[in-house]
Order: sequence, then structure tokens, then C-alpha cells
Amino acid sequence: MTSILRRRPAQRRSVERVERMLDECALLLDEVGYEALTTKEVARRAEVPIGTFYQFFHDKQGLVRALALRNLDAFLERISERIAAADLGHWTDLVDLAIDEFVVMKRTTPGFAVMDFGEVLTAPGGPAIPGTNRALDEAKDNNAIVADRLRTLTMDLLDAPAGPGLDRALVVAVEATDAVLKLAFRVDPRGDAALIAECKQLVRRYLADHLP
Repeated sequence: MTSILRRRPAQRRSVERVERMLDECALLLDEVGYEALTTKEVARRAEVPIGTFYQFFHDKQGLVRALALRNLDAFLERISERIAAADLGHWTDLVDLAIDEFVVMKRTTPGFAVMDFGEVLTAPGGPAIPGTNRALDEAKDNNAIVADRLRTLTMDLLDAPAGPGLDRALVVAVEATDAVLKLAFRVDPRGDAALIAECKQLVRRYLADHLP
């Protein structure tokens, strides 16, 4: 994966500045959308000099990519916490848990409705801005990265042999989930409950052919 930050913040003050810039980027995505987002406004609202912005980010695209990676890390951390606290009796419970957590983040996390894990939408539910499907890694689609991170996180729970078959199944499951949930949030800005339920059923039935 190519480096997203121009340089990593080492001091606490620098870390706080980077986090403020990412926070303001997320808020501005909700307020004005990606096209109207500017590095100057992000720096102004984060109360940092524009030169400081360019110490850490190459450009607007780099800023949004960093936010996408932070979103993915937060999503996986939240899933890990829920797994630790829950009594999962079957891998299908994991499907429901992951989809529920994604929906919660769509509803509550600033900027997440417009840009979750890299692909930037012109509005919640789509369509996507061309060329943003490889924001996390220039060599792989965003959904392939998400599937890989989910596989690493859940291998013990899935109780299935590792290999290309499982890898492919998880990519298909993530792609299907992405498509149906886009539809759910296109129909209803809060996420259509019936379509979310259909998404869970779809993924559970598909993975049943690949997992014990």
C-alpha cells in the first residue's frame, strides 16, 4: 500500500493537528460535498497554517484517503470490541454484527455517508465519483482491501480453511453488501430497514456455501 501521509506526525501536537484536519474534512464532506472541499478551508477550520497541511498531506485526495483509512480502522476496531463483548453462536451472527456496525457509522459518523472506505459519493447512496474506487491502494479496489482486513480479523471465528476460495467469497460478500447498502441509503437517508434486512439474508445465504 502506498504511503497516504506525506510524513507521519511524531509529536503529540502534530498528531492532534492531523486529527483536527481529518475531523474537519469529514464535517465538510457532509456540508459541501467532495467537489467543493478545499484544503484551504480544512486548514482554516482546523486552525492550522496551510503550510502545516502540506507537511502531512500531498493534496485534497491525500487528505480524503487518510480519512478513508481512519474510517476503516475505526470500523474494524468497533467490530473487534463488539465481538469481544458478544456471545456469537455462529458465523452468521458475525455477518449481522458487521452490517449493523456499518449502518450505525453511516448514520452517525461525520462524512461517512459520503465517503466510507475510500469511494466518494456525490450523495448518500451514490453515484460514485469516477476514480475513487482505489483510494486505499492504487493496486486494489477498496472493497478488496476491506475484505482482506475483515478476513484477517475474523479468521478464527469463521472456522474455515484459508485459501483463494475463501478470499474470493469474502470479496464477493463485501461487494454485494456494498451494493445493497448503497441502495438502502439511496431509498432512505437513514437506511431502509427492509433492504438492510435483505442484505443480511443475502450475505448469510451466499457465505453458507463457503463456510461450515
